[in-house]
Amino acid sequence: MFDVAVFGSLFLTLFVIMDPPGITPIFLALTAGRPAKMQRRMALQAVAVAFGVIAVFGLLGQQILDYLHVSVPALMIAGGLLLLLIALDLLTGKTDEPTQTKDVNVALVPLGMPLLAGPGAIVSVILAVQHADSVGSQISVWSAIIAMHIVLWLTMRYSLLIIRVIKDGGVVLVTRLAGMMLSAIAVQQIINGVTQVVQNA
Repeated sequence: MFDVAVFGSLFLTLFVIMDPPGITPIFLALTAGRPAKMQRRMALQAVAVAFGVIAVFGLLGQQILDYLHVSVPALMIAGGLLLLLIALDLLTGKTDEPTQTKDVNVALVPLGMPLLAGPGAIVSVILAVQHADSVGSQISVWSAIIAMHIVLWLTMRYSLLIIRVIKDGGVVLVTRLAGMMLSAIAVQQIINGVTQVVQNA
């Protein structure tokens, strides 16, 4: 029933795309200054949002894109632009949001989407679900998705210990580093989307 090859292939693909080690400095930068309890809750919220988005697209992804007349390259470019705006805020230190929405927004956007549940992960899941032509394959695909999100949660949950070591000065450094990394990811995502548009034209 359980297909180890399908599980391993999708898990590794999602690991590379979602990049738990790479998300750590961004998570630390976006949650800096919050109480530890709030940071742990935000880690769980972000993973829950990412899983929800990916699950919906896994089940209905192609139909949603077709209904909205949205292409995968357009999705990539839009996600890249959103990430670029957030990266610029991190680089300039303008990370504050209104108090009443700050904690929720950071967990949902950009952590939940498009950082974790980005176009790359969404497209990979859509294709994996479409190619899973047996019950065993479907179980393997969804097991890989669940396992990946557990890894993401554990990575963010225990990365909070780093903040206790690096203190406020380290957090500022991590914030700038995260902004630089995020801007590079965003630009690459936009380039990939534009390249696909040109190739499909």
